[in-house]
Amino acid sequence: MFALNPFNAALRQRLVKGATGATLAGAVLAAVVAVPAVQADFPQRDIRMIVPWPAGGGADAISRKISNLAEQSLPTSIYVENIGGAVTATGLMQLAKARPDGHTIGVLTYDSVVTLPRGNMVPGYSLEELEPFARVTQEADAIVVSKQSGYSSYEELIEAAKENPGTVRIGVAPQGSGPYLAVRRLEAATGVSFNVISYPGSSTAEAEALLSGEIDAAISSLGDFSGILSSGDALGVVELSDSQNPAYPDVPPISEFGVELETGSFIVLAAPANTPEDAIATLESAYHEAYQSDEFQQWVTIIGVTPGWLGSEEVNEWIDSYQERTFEAMDELNL
Repeated sequence: MFALNPFNAALRQRLVKGATGATLAGAVLAAVVAVPAVQADFPQRDIRMIVPWPAGGGADAISRKISNLAEQSLPTSIYVENIGGAVTATGLMQLAKARPDGHTIGVLTYDSVVTLPRGNMVPGYSLEELEPFARVTQEADAIVVSKQSGYSSYEELIEAAKENPGTVRIGVAPQGSGPYLAVRRLEAATGVSFNVISYPGSSTAEAEALLSGEIDAAISSLGDFSGILSSGDALGVVELSDSQNPAYPDVPPISEFGVELETGSFIVLAAPANTPEDAIATLESAYHEAYQSDEFQQWVTIIGVTPGWLGSEEVNEWIDSYQERTFEAMDELNL
């Protein structure tokens, strides 16, 4: 590394010509030691955060909020760039190809970890090209019904689907997504059949369909539907979890009805593979401090998102386990 730097090469030439052995050795050693110290200084410029979804969705909002807090611990800023397309692969392939120096990071969601790897949907996309260093949220999916649907509880929704198979309209993201898998697993667990309607993109389309009466119910996180829930235009009837969400005490977990079904979304932060350990450590520390702040904890509670921290030592093991469990469920349903 020393010989590749032109300035250091010239310095070494001058030292060889005019310095004594002792002076030469000391000067060269000092120069060699000084170069890595400068190169290890991180960050040296603003950090680019790639969010592989359009602006305005839940992943975008959470990424922006925690990054705004994380940059307070750094000498530079963190700016968000939305690069949607190919079920998150467009943005994440740009992340994978970025210089692995810590100045470009990105967001992994369910689709990045499950949908794309499961179907080998995009040539060249691979989690092996990325280095996850933190998980900041883990929120359960939920079933939300429209005010116009006439349903006011989970039991009413399931009973209607049993009595009239294929008539209860429920909106989810496309096949391969977490909500799509959730509705198929729910059908299998309860012995019902829904009229499943897929909506590409974020949950905004499903919220609009609920408001218009196009669908009776939808599956996504409660946080994604916070606007229409707070307005009273929709009602959360169950969360696909085994524990109560404190932000929504009136929405019961599905475990209360004797059904074992846990699905949901998450936000994982990652850098390109081979990013230096010191840069990863700095990023992890900054985001962990942001995560622990009262401002972030209060904010996620208000919007109905469940915080769930895992650091760089745990997050990769969690991803492997999550993939294994989810792929097994897909195999059972032939999805």
